Amino acid sequence: MRSPELCKDCMKYFLLLILISNHSFCQTPIDKNKIIAIGGIKQYIRIKGKDISKPLLLFLHGGPGSSLMSKADHFTGKLQQHFVVVQWDQRETGETLKLNKSSEPLTVSLFFNDTHDLIDSLLKRFQRPKLYLAGYSWGTVLGFHIADKYPELLYAYIAISPVINTWKSETIALEMLKEKMNNKARRELAQVKIPFENAEQLYYHRKWLFKYSGQKFVSLSLRKSYVQAWGATWFKLWTEACSANLFESLPAINCPVYFFAGEKDYQTNYSITQEYFTKVLAPKKDLFLFAESGHGLPETDSGAFQDMIIDKILPETFNP
Repeated sequence: MRSPELCKDCMKYFLLLILISNHSFCQTPIDKNKIIAIGGIKQYIRIKGKDISKPLLLFLHGGPGSSLMSKADHFTGKLQQHFVVVQWDQRETGETLKLNKSSEPLTVSLFFNDTHDLIDSLLKRFQRPKLYLAGYSWGTVLGFHIADKYPELLYAYIAISPVINTWKSETIALEMLKEKMNNKARRELAQVKIPFENAEQLYYHRKWLFKYSGQKFVSLSLRKSYVQAWGATWFKLWTEACSANLFESLPAINCPVYFFAGEKDYQTNYSITQEYFTKVLAPKKDLFLFAESGHGLPETDSGAFQDMIIDKILPETFNP
């Protein structure tokens, strides 16, 4: 014969199973590829999340021109449990480029408009007042613009390996490489001027920077022909974006802003991120430094990167 205490324990366990079952039943997952009209062309997005009722998080990839769609689950798998995560291939990139080419010349303002139009479309589609915005490298150029001009649309802006003062960062890296690298490197680096005048100068700079920072796979796969082909599409746009200095143009951000930087990032130098973080005014802000990470922080520290967003940023900023 069972004791009353044991029966009570069984009942508690049974009720707990019902609650868990009901909670799981109420969740509606989403996993969709969508083609939507933005900026006069078809653009490709991927939407993934365990529960469609969770807050939206739009991720802006780097480059420009570097889709992360195929790698996205690696650095957003955990996030998909707490957000509806949206990946987007920007114009002239990835799946969007397969659909159609840009209908007009590439400018920074064109990408600004695309980003805003996508956010507007997502908020209307999901009937939400705001979303979370994460930008990586080049994506932070677009993200800072949105945080500046449309802070009311964001619960928070997450800037990863951020572009803040490019020419200062590139100068720091160039001087370091000339001091630390061998004679062959110095001869090639002597051809480099900041701001870069052409894609060849960018190639020499990146070639030795990647080797110095230990990015062996990247440095081995990097070819001058690849950089020159990239430059034919992107060099003018990229140098236009690089002319910005956020210390001067964006001293305050009117939404919560969070910075992620690797202490071995010499491309968007972490010291500049630290300095800007201390100076920028924002209702909430924080800086997460990763001691062993370089520029590719979301991929190399994907677990800790996601945990910071889930455990720190989400509870601090989500106010539906």
